[in-house]
Amino acid sequence: MRPKEFDPEQIADAAMQVFWQRGYAATSIQDLVQGTGLSRSSLYNAFDSKHGLYTCALKRYQQMTSANIELLGADVPVLERVRRLLMRIVDNELEDGQRLGCLAANASLEMAGQDPAVAQIVAQNFQRIESALEQVLRQGQEQGEINPQNNPRAQASFVVCTVQGLRVLGKGSLPNERRQRLLDVVEVTLASLSPAQPLP
Repeated sequence: MRPKEFDPEQIADAAMQVFWQRGYAATSIQDLVQGTGLSRSSLYNAFDSKHGLYTCALKRYQQMTSANIELLGADVPVLERVRRLLMRIVDNELEDGQRLGCLAANASLEMAGQDPAVAQIVAQNFQRIESALEQVLRQGQEQGEINPQNNPRAQASFVVCTVQGLRVLGKGSLPNERRQRLLDVVEVTLASLSPAQPLP
């Protein structure tokens, strides 16, 4: 096959959807052939292996989630930036009919414990949002919007945990309870960051 007959990013996007729906272990090469439209030989020539395509898909997911980080740069109060981030997660969960959750979190649970390459990509994904949150929360402390008694790095980790917790809760809640449960978590998280209600 001649090189550049397909767009590798489009193939990674298509593969990402397959892995997202099925997980790594349950995804076969035939699933990827059907999902990407490429032949087995083309997939192997371009990505070396199923694992190679998986890591490419995870990196594409990382690029896709950059929009969440961009929310933290908005010209609004810091707590509102955090609220917008959390509400985007809530909206994603409520609109996700398949309850796919976060691909990075799924990869962390399924693969990171036994696969250093996947663990590194997942860690980078979480570190990007955590670093952005830490910077914003430090700014909020300086401006009096965020509880100054708390470690901003720890607070950032807490918000990242909240984001992933929202995804898990969204997948595991009954349909008639999902929205209110997720909104309750958002409000408790914001209250915990506020100087008016510091964490113990």
